[in-house]
Amino acid sequence: MKVRASIKADLSKGDKVVRRKGRVYVINKIDPNRKQRQKGPARKK
Repeated sequence: MKVRASIKADLSKGDKVVRRKGRVYVINKIDPNRKQRQKGPARKK
C-alpha cells in the first residue's frame, strides 16, 4: 500500500493504516483524537 510521507503513523502509539473507499486513513483505538486522512482518487458517481 502506497502511503505518502504526509501521513505519519506511529505504530508504537497504536496507530493503524487503513484503506477505505480509495482513501488512506490513520485510526487509533487507544487515542481516538489521533486521526489522519490522505485523499485518494476522485470517486465516480
